[in-house]
Amino acid sequence: MRIALFMTCINDTLYPQTGKAVVTLLERLGHTVAFPAGQTCCGQMHFNTGYRRDALPMVRRFAETFAGYEAVVTPSGSCAGMVRENHAVVARHCGDQDLLAQVSTVAPKVYELSEFLVDVLGVTDVGAYFPHRVTYHPTCHSLRMLRVGDKPLRLLRAVRGIDLVELVDADSCCGFGGTFALKNSDTSTAMLADKMRHVQNTGAEALCASDNSCLMHIGGGLSRLRSGTRPVHLAEILAATDEGA
Repeated sequence: MRIALFMTCINDTLYPQTGKAVVTLLERLGHTVAFPAGQTCCGQMHFNTGYRRDALPMVRRFAETFAGYEAVVTPSGSCAGMVRENHAVVARHCGDQDLLAQVSTVAPKVYELSEFLVDVLGVTDVGAYFPHRVTYHPTCHSLRMLRVGDKPLRLLRAVRGIDLVELVDADSCCGFGGTFALKNSDTSTAMLADKMRHVQNTGAEALCASDNSCLMHIGGGLSRLRSGTRPVHLAEILAATDEGA
C-alpha cells in the first residue's frame, strides 16, 4: 500500500515529534511511509473564518500533492475532517469542476491515524508500552465530523502498562476551536477551565488527544496551573515501546 503522511501546519511547526511518531509506528507495523515535500496547509483556518476562495490554492495543492497514494494518514482529526468534508465545498463554491473531480478521488483516502489503524489495517494492539496514568480527550472534529467513536480508546486500552482513566464530560469542547479562542476568548477560557478541572480530577500524568491544537490549548492552561499533567499526542503513546517509554 502506498501511504503518505500529511503532517499539517501545527505539527510541522511546533510538534515535529508527532509526525515522527506516526512514521515510527507505521514502519513498526511493516509499512513504508512517504512524505510528499510539496504539502502545505489544508486551508482549514481560511475556510473556518469564511475565506473560502482564499482556501482554493491550498485545496488544489493538496489534491495534486497527494494524488496517486492509496492512503493519506494524518495525526489530526480536524485537518482530516477539513479535507474529507470541506475541500469539495471549496471546489464547488469556486466553480472548479476539474478540482472537484480531483478532490472526489483524493479526499476519501485521507484518514485520521486511529481510523487508519483500526478501519484500514484492522489492528488495535500496535505493540505499544506506556506505563503511565493517562486520560483521553476526544477532540470535536474527530468526534463529531469524522465520527471516529471509540477507536482511539480501543487503541489505548491495548497499550501495555497504561493506566487509562475516564475523563468526565470527555465529549465537551475544550474551547480552542482555532480562531474561536481569539474571537470569543472569554467563552473559550470558561470552557477551558471546565476541561482542566476534569483533567486534574483524574490525577493523570498525561492527557492524550488526536489533535495537537487541542492539546496545545489545554496543555497551556495546565502548565500555568503547574498541574503536572503533560499533553501527549495519541501517536506518541502508540509509538512508545519498552525501550523508549
